[in-house]
Amino acid sequence: MSSPTYYAAMGGHPPQTQLLTDRAVFTEAYAVIPRGTMQDIVTSCLPFWEKTRLWVLSRPLSGFAETFSQYIMEVQPGGGSDRPETDEEAEGVLFVVDGSVTLTIEGARHVLEEGGFAYLPSGCEWTLWNQGDAATRFHWVRKAYEGVPGLDKAEPFVTNEKEVAPNPMPGTEGKWATTRFVDPQDLRHDMHVTIVTLEPGAVIPFAETHVMEHGLYVLEGKAVYRLNQDWVEVEAGDYMWLRAFCPQACYAGGPGKFRYLLYKDVNRHMKLK
Repeated sequence: MSSPTYYAAMGGHPPQTQLLTDRAVFTEAYAVIPRGTMQDIVTSCLPFWEKTRLWVLSRPLSGFAETFSQYIMEVQPGGGSDRPETDEEAEGVLFVVDGSVTLTIEGARHVLEEGGFAYLPSGCEWTLWNQGDAATRFHWVRKAYEGVPGLDKAEPFVTNEKEVAPNPMPGTEGKWATTRFVDPQDLRHDMHVTIVTLEPGAVIPFAETHVMEHGLYVLEGKAVYRLNQDWVEVEAGDYMWLRAFCPQACYAGGPGKFRYLLYKDVNRHMKLK
């Protein structure tokens, strides 16, 4: 089995000769943010982070997707934070796509390399530093945790995609599979971040229409995605942001695997006010 590959944003600045036309689109049901838009001029910084910049891929927007935010973090050698999260209600998932980080959770030290995954419950104490000699890049998905009286909070944990066997979708002969880092029956979790893999020629053969919001970051390959009434081409480094009930389907034309990091909110009653 070959090792997975992950696209990592590098920034930069387009030349004056580049055409203005691009694939970026924002509609009432979905947004597509192509990798070419992730330039130096749209980066930001965060309080208490050193030698770090980020691209904000999504954030709660009233009337659109409201449950989560997603960043691409870029931390230079010697950079990081002893106070990375300033919101005590925020839980988080980290997924490393380039380089490595030293993550300390409640005093326990972990090194996350490419494919490294960490779940960080709200209120836990953690720090993150790049102790290597090259920049590291990782995704950070954040959500305000919805606690339930009588239901314990999930514990923090770290793993790597290489250590998690993908779950094939029934009837697909493994051509469509999902790498799940959390047991779907574990109701302590109110969000899932997974990796979906489609082999060349595989399809999502119906227009999924559901309450879960999505962030989909293409890690590898290319495909044609059906979003609402539109077919859009996407490739490694692109990001799709879907509000609840946006119809969605996919055809992976190849020549290689099509893989994406997927966020969705799960396991909670709908808020009525």
